[in-house]
Amino acid sequence: MPKAATSSARPALRRNQACLSCRKRKLKCDAARPHCGTCVKQWQSLISVPPPVGYAHPTEPQCSYDPVEGLPIAPNVEPTERIRILEEQISQLKSQLNEARNYDSRSTSPRRAHISQNGHRIGSGSSNGQTPESSPNGGGIVLPHASLDAVHQLSPDSTGSLPRGSTSSPELRQVTRQSVPDPLMDMLFAGWDPDLPDPDTLDHYIDIFFKCDPCGSRILHRPSFLASMHLHPKDPNYPHPAILHAICASASRWASQEIVTLPDGSRRDKFADLHVSKTRAYIDRTMATGQDIFPVMQACIILSWYFYQEGRWVEVWIFAGFQTRAAVPLRLNYPGTFTATGASNPGAYLAPPKDLQELESRRRTWWMTIMFDRIVSVGGWLHGVDERDIGTEFPLRRIDYETNASIPSNPQDLFTPDLFTHHPPLYTDAFILFLKAVMLFGRVTDYNTRNNLRANAPPSKNQNPFALPGFKELDQLVVQDFLHSLPPEFKHWEITTDGALDTDLYMVHLVPHAATITLHNPYLNFSDSTNTSTRRCLHATRSILAVYYRLSETSLDITRLHPFATICWYLAAVVQTQLCKYYIEIGDTVREQTVWGEINALRFAMLTYGSRSPIGTRQERLLQGLMTEIVRMTTQMQPLEVGVPLYPFSHAGVFSKETVPREATGAPLPDVTQYDTTAESPTAMAAMVGTMAPSPPTTSLSNWATPSVRSVPYAHNGHNGHAYPH
Repeated sequence: MPKAATSSARPALRRNQACLSCRKRKLKCDAARPHCGTCVKQWQSLISVPPPVGYAHPTEPQCSYDPVEGLPIAPNVEPTERIRILEEQISQLKSQLNEARNYDSRSTSPRRAHISQNGHRIGSGSSNGQTPESSPNGGGIVLPHASLDAVHQLSPDSTGSLPRGSTSSPELRQVTRQSVPDPLMDMLFAGWDPDLPDPDTLDHYIDIFFKCDPCGSRILHRPSFLASMHLHPKDPNYPHPAILHAICASASRWASQEIVTLPDGSRRDKFADLHVSKTRAYIDRTMATGQDIFPVMQACIILSWYFYQEGRWVEVWIFAGFQTRAAVPLRLNYPGTFTATGASNPGAYLAPPKDLQELESRRRTWWMTIMFDRIVSVGGWLHGVDERDIGTEFPLRRIDYETNASIPSNPQDLFTPDLFTHHPPLYTDAFILFLKAVMLFGRVTDYNTRNNLRANAPPSKNQNPFALPGFKELDQLVVQDFLHSLPPEFKHWEITTDGALDTDLYMVHLVPHAATITLHNPYLNFSDSTNTSTRRCLHATRSILAVYYRLSETSLDITRLHPFATICWYLAAVVQTQLCKYYIEIGDTVREQTVWGEINALRFAMLTYGSRSPIGTRQERLLQGLMTEIVRMTTQMQPLEVGVPLYPFSHAGVFSKETVPREATGAPLPDVTQYDTTAESPTAMAAMVGTMAPSPPTTSLSNWATPSVRSVPYAHNGHNGHAYPH
């Protein structure tokens, strides 16, 4: 007898209301949402038993229903795959719209369409002809970094644009501004990299980079680079975005307004940090794929010099190693930067240079890599590439490089016997001489490192270094031959009539003296008046002080010098610190006071440089650590707390309020009793060791006339006149 129906009986389901699983297995279904009771019970029974090896139970009941009327059923596609498909469709639609707008020349590029509003960065896509999928951030469209306020400012007529959640949906609103071009959309669909500044601001940073940067700008062919900036961002010859991001990071030193200096002297610059991260993203992608390896390597070099000026040593050493190792498989260390050996291996080596400009670009990229390696190895580190493995010719003169002059390759390389004493006029300028000086310094580092590695005991002050194999020849080359062999037009660095200074030539007259100190410092012995190493170091220190004093007479901004200058000042200060300790021990307070003034002058130079580049502040703090002992030993009252001017020829206007940072960046600024015209000058310490060994005559500081120069204000934003053209 059938059971009577109760009042609680569930009403019968209509057709197709049961879940798909119950209908397939012909089971009763209560159509509960999100999962019916039958499917829930079966799932609970399933998970109550441990799964077999290699099998995992489902995380929820396998219960689904027919789609709601009016909505299509979702295909059985993974979400990530669905996103990728949608991104490809968006990219195709963008390309079609871009072609429809006929963006085939720079006249309709983002530069014409761009309107800058309050510094907002607007744009989309990626440059250098790359698709969104090839950007370092992965696949997918990248939306512009513009706020809603910027969008409304750029689109004053877009009254119909309302954000989501308002009364009308963006998908359904009526657009009535077809006749008014939208600058934001112009840049969005023109392929502009959203992480770069707007085109006008980017042009400004590029201009500052070439005018102010003494390092990374050497690798780029300025005329063609500036010309390529007028191409469409998707043009294959448009500069690689990694290079543009690196330029923004480097130029921020002179133009950024978002810098915060921390108590330890380091800086935090949001603008620079953004572009550093973007450059590193491209470097990481290239390390994984090998794509665009040469332009990304150039960006890496620019970024490495930025790290060096920031005093970020760990990143400096890592990038130095990466650059040198990446350049070797590219065969940049071969003559002509190319070798046919193994060229049949796809992707292993660069193709032959297509023209002389590309050949010279490769040469300069290689030599800037080697220069960076030599400079960061000054502390006694092994070089990344041995000198014997470098067969690349030295670069051409900069004027020939930029004018695309058709002249033969430089006949000199590191195997040339008279490389450091013969300088052919057709292949010599200040930069090439600076490169030679750095390579000469590298030989000193190699000599010291290898001798220390194989020696049974560390160098001693009682040891005669001239008895060591190769020392006498290297000393002769570093101390005398190189500087004596300079062509007449490079014998002396001068301020030009328009108040400019060639910073490369300035370094040519600084680096050999720093190399001399590095070579002879382990053998210093102030108690022996006949010690040649002592005389060499004191002469080199006086020379470094002399060129700094002469520069400080002018109103030129020393923060525009090459950052290696701070290392040269530091090495000179190390010798002075040792000399000061000797004077304290023998009780010569008069000369001790003089040396204190010279130490503080070098400290002041480092701190002044550190006002813009933290490497100066870092080196000054390192010097303070070495000075701990003499500060404790001295009888001078507050030897570190003295005031400018430091020397008799200082002028009241040299360190004006605009040129001296108001906030302390390290130790107190120097101050010492001013040198009297008849008192001991910075050159008077030669009396301690008697007559110098044969060396270039030193001009008396009192005979130097103040050059006629422009008065250049300390312009941090990079908009004012530049005293150091490059």
